[in-house]
Amino acid sequence: MEYPVSVALARAVPSLPTGPGWHFEIKVDGHRAVLRRTGDGVVLYARSGRIVTSHWMDLAVPAMALRPGTTLDGEIVIWRDGRLDFGAVQARAASSLDRARTLAARHPASYVAWDVLEHPDHDRIASRPYTERRTVLEDVLQDVGPPLQATLSTGDRETALHWYETLQAQGVEGIVAKPARSPYPFGRRTSWVKVRHADTVDAKVAGVAGPRRRPRRLALLLDGQTRPRLSASLAPALAARIGAALTAAPATGEESAPGGETYTALDTDLVVEVLAGSGRHGTLTVVRAR
Repeated sequence: MEYPVSVALARAVPSLPTGPGWHFEIKVDGHRAVLRRTGDGVVLYARSGRIVTSHWMDLAVPAMALRPGTTLDGEIVIWRDGRLDFGAVQARAASSLDRARTLAARHPASYVAWDVLEHPDHDRIASRPYTERRTVLEDVLQDVGPPLQATLSTGDRETALHWYETLQAQGVEGIVAKPARSPYPFGRRTSWVKVRHADTVDAKVAGVAGPRRRPRRLALLLDGQTRPRLSASLAPALAARIGAALTAAPATGEESAPGGETYTALDTDLVVEVLAGSGRHGTLTVVRAR
């Protein structure tokens, strides 16, 4: 398997699927990451494929307990005061290396895994049914323990609905449903579906209009688009939080958005949520950074 991998994505739906053959997992609020145990170390990849190991050494060190040749897909999260703190994850990801070490000492990270993509004892594990991969994942993590752990999973829709209705206060943002017989869908939104509390869609930040530390608007790429569009004006508090997350992002030049307004293009992994329905041609209203 070549690295970085193109991770599987879930398609948003209004309600959980019914009928036999579905398994359900909680959707936690953090940063997507592929964790790879190599022959001599551990590598963590962001969703974009960028190597981010140095910012998450509190996960890389315990992951050395995994057998070489093991690769997991999951989410980096940080627990604070009994709930998942997405802001703490975002702050660490956007910080300098020295700052990341300080933040790790204060608020250690956890890795919530939901899939296994490679394993030395299971050839082509990613092509096997979800239920087989889930069994291997549980076996892999059984002797490792926190801060690496498997996400909650069930084959019972009522249990999944109960999780959806009761765990939001702990930072669970929804449920992902996966067909029991499905292989891992690299880079596709075909088989996995998700139901989220917030009626939003994700957009990748491609740049900023205005000052970096307090942008007026964001240049955004929605799924399937190749040219960024500018968002509506950001609220002051949101602009400050996003500006802090973009501090270390390198600029790659000046670009023009549809309509002719220019923006500073940035090389960043930052993803924001925009209101669903703000769509391909409507105004992109940003509600928060991911």
